[in-house]
Amino acid sequence: MGLLTFSINVTLDGCVDHQEGIADDETHAFFTRLMDESGAMLWGRVTYEMMESYWPVVARGDAEAPPVIREWAVKLEAKTKYVVSRARKNFPWANSHHIAGDLRTGVQKLKDATPNGVLLGSGKLATELDRLDLIDEYQFLVHPRIAGHGPTLYESGLLSTRRLDLVSSTPLRNGAVAMHYRRARG
Repeated sequence: MGLLTFSINVTLDGCVDHQEGIADDETHAFFTRLMDESGAMLWGRVTYEMMESYWPVVARGDAEAPPVIREWAVKLEAKTKYVVSRARKNFPWANSHHIAGDLRTGVQKLKDATPNGVLLGSGKLATELDRLDLIDEYQFLVHPRIAGHGPTLYESGLLSTRRLDLVSSTPLRNGAVAMHYRRARG
């Protein structure tokens, strides 16, 4: 059984707006490593649609992008992607699959079938999966910024506090810190 790892950019005040983080080679390398190490990606519909609207165009070479960004887009194109959605059933982007039905059952089956683990990159979906005790690890890239607006991490709340054990913290040259936590069990 693989682990479900929630990874996202977050500012010091908890903002997870994808436009608020530092987008440079170092942060890009962090997320590339996570994607390379995982067996599959997992997103909610909104995140999927945001990614689907840009990355396939870059992978095809139809948008201007530095070589390292194009390389990442090609890897993402090839990566197996799973999407949780009640509203949408068709996901035509390459290697995309729909998780339908009971959320707990569908995601647990995905974890069981993915020994290299699943990388979760959607904030709202993470809240739901954390409520179901399905998230095993957290890899946050904490940016040295205060956004002063939302959306924020876990803004709809959890039923109880999550205790986490620090696995590692790695400062980046740009001032961001890669924080790796494992869910404390017991």
